[in-house]
Amino acid sequence: MDGKNTLELTHMQNQSTISIKVAQLIFSLVLTYWGSAMAAFAQSDPIKLKGIFKEYQEDNLKLHPINATFSGDHRYDGELANDISQAFIKTSVNVDRKYLRRLQSIKREHLSIADQISYDVLKQILQTDMDAANHHLEYLPINQFSSIPLLIGQLGSGQSAQPFRNLKDYENWIKRISAFELWADTAIANMRKGMASGVVLPKILVKRMIPQMEDLGKNDTSNVFFGPLNRIPSAISGEARKQVQHKLSKALDMVLLPAYQRMALFLKNEYLPAATDSAGLSGIPGGPAMYRYYIQLFTTTNKTPDQIYDLGLKEVARIKLQMEAIKNKTGFQGSMQDFNQFLKTDPRFMPFKNAEEVLQAYRNVYQTVKPHLSELFSIFPKSKFEIRRVEAFREASQNGPSYAIGSLDGSRPGIFYVPVPDATKINMVTLGLEATFIHEAIPGHHYQISLQQENTSLPAFRRQISFSAFTEGWGLYTESLGKQLGCYTDPYQEMGALNNELLRAIRLVADVGLHAGKMSKEQVIDYMLANQSISFADATSATERYMAMPGQALSYKVGELEMVRIREKCKARLGKQFKLLRFHDALLSQGDMPLTVLEQYMDTWVKSEKARTALKHK
Repeated sequence: MDGKNTLELTHMQNQSTISIKVAQLIFSLVLTYWGSAMAAFAQSDPIKLKGIFKEYQEDNLKLHPINATFSGDHRYDGELANDISQAFIKTSVNVDRKYLRRLQSIKREHLSIADQISYDVLKQILQTDMDAANHHLEYLPINQFSSIPLLIGQLGSGQSAQPFRNLKDYENWIKRISAFELWADTAIANMRKGMASGVVLPKILVKRMIPQMEDLGKNDTSNVFFGPLNRIPSAISGEARKQVQHKLSKALDMVLLPAYQRMALFLKNEYLPAATDSAGLSGIPGGPAMYRYYIQLFTTTNKTPDQIYDLGLKEVARIKLQMEAIKNKTGFQGSMQDFNQFLKTDPRFMPFKNAEEVLQAYRNVYQTVKPHLSELFSIFPKSKFEIRRVEAFREASQNGPSYAIGSLDGSRPGIFYVPVPDATKINMVTLGLEATFIHEAIPGHHYQISLQQENTSLPAFRRQISFSAFTEGWGLYTESLGKQLGCYTDPYQEMGALNNELLRAIRLVADVGLHAGKMSKEQVIDYMLANQSISFADATSATERYMAMPGQALSYKVGELEMVRIREKCKARLGKQFKLLRFHDALLSQGDMPLTVLEQYMDTWVKSEKARTALKHK
């Protein structure tokens, strides 16, 4: 090779080397930029998600102003959504679609564990809400246990979430009850559409609702709606007081009470003759699909009616074996049926003379439980808690004690409501008095819900959301902690707790039996009477509740069994590292969620527990 060619080759090699280095530099810069851009995108996803959560919460409160009132947000106290109108349903679906699209624009893997949970929770809420629009639930807008007419009565008592402190509060209430007229007329129109298509309620439920509507429509001072009128606070005086009295009286006389009266007349004269003789959803058009929707809503699982029914039969058999052992422990001579009859009728189990004695019995359970809580939990709610008797207008149809959530701002306490229609007939054992308090109050609903409301690390919408399978599953799960909480010290209260658990197992059979067409109302009542210590009246009331609220009764046992299964799974994976107290803290620390999301989260918790233990031993 001559010198010229050598120089040219060397020059070309140098140029090539420079080009490669330039290319490498450019590629490196591109990678750096791309990596920075991707990191920025990854960092922006959590920020975008927080914005979605915040905007969703605002839109949700505007759409559901009564929910805002119960949460302690009083910006919408003067509003009542006509949530059974076609316009509202269309708007609601559009809002759900909007937020679902926005969620889908976020890469879930860029989120923290806590944000992933909230992402999954909101996604399930939106999908479930959208599915509801497919089933014409608006054709069945009321029942005797839970509906807007009863909720307005509760708010109007002056003892609930609706404030009556000043002139603005009264003006808000007058606006809200004025809006009830449109809701009631829409309900009647919707029920007429249901009548035309065969989507109607069972006759017995309609018969229960008629006296409720009549009572709430009575124009006399015994009506719960006259409470705020008769108790106008001294802060409102002079001409303002006269104006409040005049405007509220007019709203009651001209708008609210006539709306209830119209509903009562419609139910009696038109709807009752058209109501179905069927006990459940299987007897109406579209009923089976509607029931599948309710199963998914209330259990947050994809279990089929047959799977749930079979699970119920197995649980009933298992619990009855435990009850047989308790019977033998008491020394009772006779069959289980004889023992149940003894528990239902022996005067020692019905010691109460008046309502105050019943309330005091629950206060005593509270004092028993309190010292033991620190053995099972290290996080404790700050929210106030009260035990109260149920309002008179709800008492007759109330099937046992219940819990009413306190406000988010702490201004209204969580309330354990106790119905006492006749104190002398309250049976401590068949009611499962200790287990009932544990479930409904502490460490059950009040404990779990208060911790969730107080958890400011959760997005605002999650501090108020409730998935029945989690909430009721937790309530039933806590009943199994009774002995560790100082309760069930005699076999009869232990039997009461088992009786409560048996009731939840029976509900799996009863609910599916009614709504999947496996059992009639009478067969369900007979099944309950044959399998547990319960009066005919209570069995009838419970059965009618399951008829009125399809699927809701499934959430207790399905939720509890899933929590037990998850606990045992965590225990098996952690071995000696497993601490029940830490498990409970973890399970409650991220708030209410679907059971499928809960299992994913607790799997992550197990990994963190293993890492924590490994770090401790380094």
